[in-house]
Amino acid sequence: MKIKAQMAMVMNLDKCLACHTCSIPCKNAWTTPAGAEYIWFNNVETKPGIGYPKRWEDQKIWRGGWKLEEGEPKLRSGGKIDRFLKIFGNPILPSIEDYYEPWNYNYKYLTDAPAQKRQPAVGPRSAITGEHMKVEWGPNWEDDLAGANVTGLEDVNFREMQAKAWLQFKTVFMFHLPRICEHCLHPACVASCPSGALYKREEDGIVLADQTRCRSWRMCMSACPYKKVYLNWKTHRSEKCIFCYPRIEAGHPTLCAQTCPGRIRYVGLMLYDADKVKEAASAPSAMDVYDSQLSVFMNPHDPDVLAKASEDGVPDQFLEAAKKSPIYKLVSEWKVALPLHPEFRTLPMVWYVPPLSPLVSGGVTSGDQLDNMRIPVKYLANLLAAGDEKPVRAALSRLLAMRAFMRSQRFAENAALDETGTKSAGQDDFAADLWGSPSAPASDADIAALETVGLSPETARAMYRMLAIARFDERFVVPSSRREFADNVDKLKGEIGYPEALS
Repeated sequence: MKIKAQMAMVMNLDKCLACHTCSIPCKNAWTTPAGAEYIWFNNVETKPGIGYPKRWEDQKIWRGGWKLEEGEPKLRSGGKIDRFLKIFGNPILPSIEDYYEPWNYNYKYLTDAPAQKRQPAVGPRSAITGEHMKVEWGPNWEDDLAGANVTGLEDVNFREMQAKAWLQFKTVFMFHLPRICEHCLHPACVASCPSGALYKREEDGIVLADQTRCRSWRMCMSACPYKKVYLNWKTHRSEKCIFCYPRIEAGHPTLCAQTCPGRIRYVGLMLYDADKVKEAASAPSAMDVYDSQLSVFMNPHDPDVLAKASEDGVPDQFLEAAKKSPIYKLVSEWKVALPLHPEFRTLPMVWYVPPLSPLVSGGVTSGDQLDNMRIPVKYLANLLAAGDEKPVRAALSRLLAMRAFMRSQRFAENAALDETGTKSAGQDDFAADLWGSPSAPASDADIAALETVGLSPETARAMYRMLAIARFDERFVVPSSRREFADNVDKLKGEIGYPEALS
């Protein structure tokens, strides 16, 4: 057993507004140089849809991630010989049209144009060629179901479903999916790079690209099933989400997480057994990968685990952060967060709380009515559980039971008001401290519903606090790093970062 630490993120899809506030600071901070105009480390997609780049989920086209051969995980993009034979001409790549051709407008012409009979106008010009162009795609082209009646038919998450029927006006549904690099435990991009430019940091598991070693073979772009590795067309170097590691090292959350108005994101640390990673990625069935990955995570409250982690070099501040991690609660304890496409076998570390959907006629009040939800459970299962509905139904049932319990609790509180309209003694205790016991009990039926899905009233209150009103320091538990213990800092002095071009 070899215990390591891994930074991770959970996003609550029930609260995403698709305001793209997460994307803008990320873009401004990391991908403004020339050649990176089309690159969005963070983007928000509307589902159903084919996303950015187009049809990134369809591995029959892009051959990303891993497949199981004779019980061993193998890269879909090919072995060493296959990659060597196409090293100077990799054909399995999205084109700029699959992402989108970035464009600019010559606004200066509006004020400096010579006198003429007609109002001066400017059209889009390609940021790559400088020529006039027709805008036909973008990173959020399908925002709020724009064109979904056409592009949605190609959404692979509709497998085993009638896509055309679900895209009719009366049955159509919608939710938003923010995406960043998954910083996987079993990253295909790292395994595929011939020059070793992609690597996973020992101290926190963040996957980075070494600009000095990259030779623009672009095997990482093919191997990444989430298509979150990009090529800067000017420097000819790979670039990817860095999980804002300069901020992480200082104990701050990522920019996308901190700026989110909906407070949908949680950032924290997980402890995992590195020796079990390959075994988890080798699960016999794609539906088994989720449970296999859960078995990799270690309980940070177990004294034996903490002792072994300390012996393996995990710093004390990391162990304390792991105990308070919101990620461990959402993923392992409560099991309400699920991984994005576990069938890719990369063991992703950005997980999602599935959306409960808008209520349909008659409402959905318990797990027995999940098939009446606006968003079909099968679609969520194809997205978050390799088609297995069991973990999705379990997560949604817990969320519904928690909601019903908290609603019943609130009604009981209101009923406790006396005739003067003031609260009874101790009635404010629950509002002030949601971890404590309320003075007015919920109904027996709602408490029984909690027990049916494996929750206690105390756990339901803790879930409510975390998912609804958690404070900043509860949503983000990020330990500061000690880089001097991880790298030779003297050697790092003066090394280059992102110059205009690298020789």
